[in-house]
Amino acid sequence: MVNEKKQEALIEIKDLKLEYGGKKDSILALDKINLQIKPGEFLCVLGPSGCGKSTLLKTIAGYLQPTSGNCLMQGKVIEGPDWHRGVVFQSPTLYPWMTVKDNVEFGPRMRNLPADEIKKIRTYFLEQVKLTGFGDKATFELSGGMKQRVALARVLANYPQVILMDEPFGALDALTRDNMQTLIRDIWKENNSTIFFITHDVDEALALGTRVLVMSKRPGKIIKEFDVDFTHTIAENNSKDVMYKEDFFEIKKEILKLINSQIEE
Repeated sequence: MVNEKKQEALIEIKDLKLEYGGKKDSILALDKINLQIKPGEFLCVLGPSGCGKSTLLKTIAGYLQPTSGNCLMQGKVIEGPDWHRGVVFQSPTLYPWMTVKDNVEFGPRMRNLPADEIKKIRTYFLEQVKLTGFGDKATFELSGGMKQRVALARVLANYPQVILMDEPFGALDALTRDNMQTLIRDIWKENNSTIFFITHDVDEALALGTRVLVMSKRPGKIIKEFDVDFTHTIAENNSKDVMYKEDFFEIKKEILKLINSQIEE
């Protein structure tokens, strides 16, 4: 029997339209966006530069308000940022005057949790992102990949219901990026997280996502969805061999064709 509650949308977007600027110089960034994000999904979003991917993420986060339509979380209108929706950006937004552990503890402290609980949360998530023993380090002492792991741990420490990630691995070198992809997949599976993940990398989207959305050029619309299962295969086999199989290449080719056709128009 299907668990109906499990299938309810965590995030629901209805006929969303978002314009920047005033009436004379307005820019239509998003138009007619309809989307449901279910609990436990790893949703990856692709599209040409400037198509509104980040605008959509910021709307879900509560940083931007729709011009028309609705963006709902568990049936309630999203009116502003909330710790239930954690955001990880491409550049780690850490507090440079704080140590690693102070950065991770920031959210729980702001929520006035007991000191022993804060310590347990910090210890657990630093271990989860493989930074045990680095708690007393200053963030400027860390590499780019380590800083991004701290940023991820800081978001996770709030136990958000959805994690919004805006090209979080885009600035990392290839090896670090590969390691971070494995890390976020493991965390997603272990915590049963819900993730909304923006990327320009088709391989990354297919290797991580359970569903991949392709957006059109501005004004951004969702032009196609792909339900995929490569991430589970990679996790189960501890291997990325599936990325060299024909079915992976076929979907990748179709996605690239969709994106390139938007650029060429």
